[in-house]
Amino acid sequence: MKRGKKYTASAKLIDRTIQYDAAEAIKLVKQSATAKFDETIEAHIRLGVDGRHADQQVRGAVVLPHGTGKKVRVLVFAKGDKVAEAEAAGADHVGGEELIPRIQNEGWLDFDVVVATPDMMGVVGRLGRVLGPKGLMPNPKAGTVTMDVAKAVKDIKAGKIEYRLDKTNIIHVPVGKASFTEEQLNDNFSTLIGAIIKAKPASAKGQYLRSVTLASTMGPGVKLNTAKLS
Repeated sequence: MKRGKKYTASAKLIDRTIQYDAAEAIKLVKQSATAKFDETIEAHIRLGVDGRHADQQVRGAVVLPHGTGKKVRVLVFAKGDKVAEAEAAGADHVGGEELIPRIQNEGWLDFDVVVATPDMMGVVGRLGRVLGPKGLMPNPKAGTVTMDVAKAVKDIKAGKIEYRLDKTNIIHVPVGKASFTEEQLNDNFSTLIGAIIKAKPASAKGQYLRSVTLASTMGPGVKLNTAKLS
């Protein structure tokens, strides 16, 4: 695969034989983010678990202290008083049954996170085939199925992110933007890693953090020393 000049120049900053500590890795990732847009910085965390087993699933949510740098659009499924609560908290869209055909038939997906009150999950369940594959189904573990819709919306707007294993037992999550300071990225990354370590399943054996890599959207990955994280 042919890489561009900027990528090649950035890759020269990084020694592939070294596992860096978090502060050094963040510094290098910021230096290698040379695109014309504000690149997202992501963490890719491979865990020593087998997500095919229910008791080894790792999934949850955490509020990053400095947010993700991205404006998040929130859709809330609610009825009664909860509609006004969600709107007052800053939800971008609030509704119920009437949204089903819009999403199902018209392909409307103008939102990044879906929150629902428990009494609306019967309605939301009908959208499983559309929302499920996109990772948009509300989930109690992620705090997106709740009666406290105001708190859910405010947390998401403040920088709450959901983390979960993919099919290869890796978690991919944003920790901020290249324009963030090193301190902000450090705070966000520490908060994320702390939450994932805390979520370690009791049945997980051996090394839990197998590998941790930080990378910007267009830049090369920087490997971290996992021994210093756990």
